[in-house]
Amino acid sequence: MPSPFRRDQLSPEMRARYGLDRRPLGTWIASAAAIVVFVGALVFVWLNVRGNPIEFRLVAWEVQAPDHVEVTISIDRPADTEVTCVIRAQDANRIDLGYATVAIPPGSPDVLLDYSLRTLAPAFTVELLGCSVEGVPGVPPPQFPPGVVPPEQPWAAA
Repeated sequence: MPSPFRRDQLSPEMRARYGLDRRPLGTWIASAAAIVVFVGALVFVWLNVRGNPIEFRLVAWEVQAPDHVEVTISIDRPADTEVTCVIRAQDANRIDLGYATVAIPPGSPDVLLDYSLRTLAPAFTVELLGCSVEGVPGVPPPQFPPGVVPPEQPWAAA
């Protein structure tokens, strides 16, 4: 609570006794540090949002058979760039059944891609983990149980 008196109305002894001579240096330092951290976080987020010039989304997926899933993804990108996307299928326990890295060569800026993802069993869910113009995106690696060999990609009729 602020004092009802101005500093110049009190004697030096009163100012010293009630702490009115102290400068709130710690408060200024903490405030400046908080502002620097906040601005740094904003710059970090802005650079990451602006850093990937493509938009991508999983449009649809359908289990075609116990050994494959048909996945449709949409990608909007600059026409002269190659895009690499990562798709995975999992069972109800979140164990990977299929995992593929798909390279889409330069061409049309708007791509609607159908991909047949080979799986070890019928898929419970399919995810488009990410897409990048700078090689393989930074996404989680395959999470197959120990001793399980990931299926070859893409699926092809035997």
